[in-house]
Amino acid sequence: MKDIFAIHLSEYETAPDCTVAAPAIVKILGEHTDFTDGLVLAAALSFEVRVAVSFRKDNSLRFYAGDFNERKRANIATLKYKREDRWANHIKSICDYFLRVFELEPKGLNVTIQSSVPLGLGLGISSSLNMAAAFIFKTIYNLDIKPDELAAHACKAQSVFFEKDFPITNYLAITAPAGRSFSVVDLRTRKRRGIQFLPEPWEMVLTDSKVPRLSVEAELEQRTSDCNACLSVLTPRGNRSIRDIAPRELDELLGIVPERKRRRCLHVLEEVRRVSEAEDALARQDYAGFARIVNKSHASLRSLYEISCPEIDWLAKRALELDGVLCSRLVGQGFGGSTLTILNNDVKEAYRHRLEEYERIFGFRPVVYEVSPGSGLRILEH
Repeated sequence: MKDIFAIHLSEYETAPDCTVAAPAIVKILGEHTDFTDGLVLAAALSFEVRVAVSFRKDNSLRFYAGDFNERKRANIATLKYKREDRWANHIKSICDYFLRVFELEPKGLNVTIQSSVPLGLGLGISSSLNMAAAFIFKTIYNLDIKPDELAAHACKAQSVFFEKDFPITNYLAITAPAGRSFSVVDLRTRKRRGIQFLPEPWEMVLTDSKVPRLSVEAELEQRTSDCNACLSVLTPRGNRSIRDIAPRELDELLGIVPERKRRRCLHVLEEVRRVSEAEDALARQDYAGFARIVNKSHASLRSLYEISCPEIDWLAKRALELDGVLCSRLVGQGFGGSTLTILNNDVKEAYRHRLEEYERIFGFRPVVYEVSPGSGLRILEH
């Protein structure tokens, strides 16, 4: 990445007063359980969003996205969502929320944004941007806010500003400290806990299938609706989530609700349990057991939740044919997107070579990203 300090100085003719980095997030298990008090196994990645700010002498906000050479502007007194402001809306949401909730003295800001996060892979870039901005406000106004509280504030800021509920998963996962660790995010308690990542030489690679995706939001909304339809039959008083349902109860729905809806609900139920099982396997250093859980999750995404596609299935299956590959699974929203593969460092080149066949079969040229656990949410020193 280019030097964000130099970019900010060139754009505004002043050095940043505060610069922050926030990692991107990949959800390894539990991606689609956030609507039902689910559990998610996530990892903060070496991809990150960086935000630099300097104070202005007026109440204006100036935004510069260094990666796109794009500029936006706003005024603190009239902050509101504007579609044309796109990425700048996320910074505006934090400004609006923190100034109101913490009754801070309004100060104009020059803002520079920079990112190494690949777009379109579901790595939580908007959450990273929001958390970086929230951490900046905590720092420049010397606010006494704990990491999990900061995550809650940043999530609420986005939800209020965009008038849409956002799950807190990514925000909590971003607060993980630097090091080789995963996060287990409990959406019922809205807390995260750390679990040790696999030791070297196990590494992660993300493979972008390059499959075009259409109507993903509508498809996911349908699956959530299907799951809730099952839940409404099992718990007509609405006092339980899918997480509280026993598998045998879903068996009782045979012939009562469409089988498609029951299968999708079964995936969510089993996925919550898989996160707990994976956490236990990692704690026992049972990496083969952990791999079986992740691979079983992909099979469930394909057969029960039905959000995979032939290209993604091919990538996951062919990866597992290589000695030295531990597990491979669809990550992100599905219907294309990417796979996360955990493999031995020695087989990375063999894995890349295997992908040449993918392009001949499907006509898409995949992109492989080597990733590692991130450095955490932090202040950058010049």
